[in-house]
Amino acid sequence: MGSQIQQDTQRVIVTGGCGFIGSNFLRLMIEKYPNYHFVNIDNLSYSGNPNNLKDIENKENYEFIKADIRDHKAMSSIVQEGDIIVNFAAESHVDNSIKDPEIFISTNVLGTHSILEAARKNNARLFIQISTDEVYGSLGFEDNSSTESDTLKPSSPYSASKAAAEMICLGNLKTFNQPIIITRSSNNFGPYQFPEKLIPLFTTNLVEGKKVPVYGTGNNIRDWIFVQDNCEALDFLIHNGKPGEIYNIGGGNEITNLALTKKIISVMEKNDDFIEYVEDRKGHDLRYSLNSDKIMSLGWSPKSSFEEAMNFTLNWYRDNNVWWEPLKNISDRRTS
Repeated sequence: MGSQIQQDTQRVIVTGGCGFIGSNFLRLMIEKYPNYHFVNIDNLSYSGNPNNLKDIENKENYEFIKADIRDHKAMSSIVQEGDIIVNFAAESHVDNSIKDPEIFISTNVLGTHSILEAARKNNARLFIQISTDEVYGSLGFEDNSSTESDTLKPSSPYSASKAAAEMICLGNLKTFNQPIIITRSSNNFGPYQFPEKLIPLFTTNLVEGKKVPVYGTGNNIRDWIFVQDNCEALDFLIHNGKPGEIYNIGGGNEITNLALTKKIISVMEKNDDFIEYVEDRKGHDLRYSLNSDKIMSLGWSPKSSFEEAMNFTLNWYRDNNVWWEPLKNISDRRTS
């Protein structure tokens, strides 16, 4: 599958390409595959920022279409036979899903169904559904890392909507033999992340001299992966993955929220007085952890040093306030 795609001129549709991971993915792929044609579909919701792709918007192999994946007619007119579709488009902030679950069901479930049907009816070559480690639900401190065959136990409206989208994909896979790959990645970090998630929110707060809000005791554990590594994993699966399979993409960097907060504070040359402990999130999962043996057995592994990637990311936000200051006026929410 891989060598054939690499030799062809391939059309790749990326939904949600103006968002955090989608924009980093497009930047990587457009440079790496000049013979491919990339179509970015984004409805430019609050976290979809066209400025994320200013440096590539004039590339010959890039095209932007403003559209909503829930629009069946639009999706059917865009998708062509032989396309590869990478579906990043989603509402992704857990706090927002607790406040207003409906938009998460609409976008993440009905939107996935819409673009999936366009792919099926137009004989797309491959559909990659971008999911999350949160679909597994909470692990205890001593539990083994989640594997692709584990039962899904989502704990929030957000993770439930992503799990539901996966079920629709698996239904199409079984019933229609549609070529689909599902990926579940751990928490991504890096440049261009909307400043409502932990790392960009805390970093930009500290730049502004504000405190950082830590939920509960801060002992919740997350695994972190540098966004470049996740994007390279997706590229790897496009060319080496097996349709019909699910792949975990973990960074192998488990750390408590409090320890990560203190790391950010240290790099930003502040002290623990900037930590503000706040009421814990409803249904806050204790720990996420991914077993990534399946994709690693195929030859992929994360390349980035956690320390180096984290320092790079924090310095990027410190040096790019022109990018994030207008966004913080839109949303000054808490953490993921």
